[in-house]
Amino acid sequence: MNPVKSASKFIAVITDYLEQDDILPVPQLRRLGIIYSSYRFVVSLFSMLMVYITVRSDGSSSLPSFLQQTTLSFYVLLSLILLGLFYTVGTHMRRQLAFGLALDVIILSLLLYTAGAPDLQLTMLYMVVVAASFMLLHGSQALIITLLAIIFVIYQQFFYAIANSMNLANLGNALLMSASFLAVGGLSWSISQRLVQLEKVAARHAKEAKRLDIINQEVISQMVNGVIVIDGKQVVLANLAAYQLLSILNISEHERKDDSSKDNRLKDEKSKTVVDFERQLSEQHLPLFDACLSVAAGLTRTFIYELPALANASITGKLRVDIIPLKDDSKLIILEDLRREQAGAQQLKLASLGQLTASIAHEIRNPLAAISQASQLLIEEVTESEAKAGHTLVPLDSDTSGNYELYKIIFAQTKRVNRIIEDVLKLSRQRSANQQVIVLADWLPIFLDNYFKGHDVFLHLITQPTISFDVQQLEQILINLINNGLRHSSYDHPHAFVEIEIYCADHDVIIDILDGGSGVNADDLQHLFNPFFTTDKTGTGLGLYLSQAFCEANHARLLYVPDHDKTCFRLIFHAIDSDVVSTTFI
Repeated sequence: MNPVKSASKFIAVITDYLEQDDILPVPQLRRLGIIYSSYRFVVSLFSMLMVYITVRSDGSSSLPSFLQQTTLSFYVLLSLILLGLFYTVGTHMRRQLAFGLALDVIILSLLLYTAGAPDLQLTMLYMVVVAASFMLLHGSQALIITLLAIIFVIYQQFFYAIANSMNLANLGNALLMSASFLAVGGLSWSISQRLVQLEKVAARHAKEAKRLDIINQEVISQMVNGVIVIDGKQVVLANLAAYQLLSILNISEHERKDDSSKDNRLKDEKSKTVVDFERQLSEQHLPLFDACLSVAAGLTRTFIYELPALANASITGKLRVDIIPLKDDSKLIILEDLRREQAGAQQLKLASLGQLTASIAHEIRNPLAAISQASQLLIEEVTESEAKAGHTLVPLDSDTSGNYELYKIIFAQTKRVNRIIEDVLKLSRQRSANQQVIVLADWLPIFLDNYFKGHDVFLHLITQPTISFDVQQLEQILINLINNGLRHSSYDHPHAFVEIEIYCADHDVIIDILDGGSGVNADDLQHLFNPFFTTDKTGTGLGLYLSQAFCEANHARLLYVPDHDKTCFRLIFHAIDSDVVSTTFI
């Protein structure tokens, strides 16, 4: 086989292999390029100074040779120019590095030529250039620069061997130096590849850690329980549920949505938001804040926190607070809304009550129907007797006429008992809430037109919210409340009326059912939502109880607001969406 072809094929294989190498990312390449350019400028300036110092120390009055002066001056100037390019020009950095490293090889070769003999210092500088080329450039480019250095070194030594009458004593050293170049280059290339791989692994891990951090933040932000982390005496984390449960205003939430692409501004606004949360927490919920700070390290504490009497405090009521100590004197505070627990307890209570009442109600209705029918027949008999006596002028039996009022009382009371049984059966038949998305601005006018057409029921829409609720259960709740309002306002006004106001408070939707009645007595407030409690002689006492049960089954609340100017029953829902609009009247 032709040795020339074999060598060419071997070089081609090595070149192809080196072209498949990985390279450093641009930020690392720029940083290392600036470091190497600074190193080149310092070496060139130091070499020029050392030439003049060496000449003067030898006692010679002559200056360095013209070639040395020109080479070193040119080297210092180009080193300064290349250093400036790396600071000002951010493109074609590998071309700049390749040009600078080739320049280093040429300048060192000229200096080695002017020295006349092998120089260990210059040889070490060659090693630095070769190592840097394999770290900063593609393998094929670095190989070309290394071969260029080998050719210059061997040619220079071969040239001096001819000039010194074929003294080849230093030629072997030159060949050994060339082999060292290749060895240093291969070792540097291997190290650089390992560094690049480690850089990629670190970048991949950093990306994965960032992705997991985003997922964790999203999970925490979407939790229904409030999460607060306190480090020492400072709040470092608070999710959206914590703002909602404590009725704290998140002043920069919309700003973070608008500028989500600006990382620095996001960090500043996040810090500002956490600081504002800490300020409002310490001002509005100082007992809770002090309780969190007073828990000793390593101890877990659980207690029930009742919200203070603020404007929106009635929205939530009570919270279960779990304080869990973490490392480094930090604490994890979990806030749980007791409404969900109360709703679950209510469902269990209604389920057990339904099993009992369903069987009892059915057993009672059979004899009750017989009593009711008998009383109706007796009333009809008295009525017919009165009609016959009127036609024949025959006196009516006194016993029959005296029992007429008693028959009417029996019939009326059987109807009342039947209504109670119907309400009890509603409790026993209560199914799980089938929640649907309801746009109140669209749904309420249709509801009022279907059930209260011709009545003075006025709807005031301050916002247009959307809620999630069981439609049939919401209809039953509003029918009970509006009927109560119309009935009680008729006692104090000639024309009964009811007002419905809809607005938003923080992240909740409020529906106030208002009437002009005298309201609920203070002594009756504690019994207001108890079953079978009523102040109306014709009522069953199950309407408000059933309405509150429906609300709790849908994670809502029904309250009576005693300090309102009018008689006010308040429904509180979690808002899905809301937009502020003008007030309208229906």
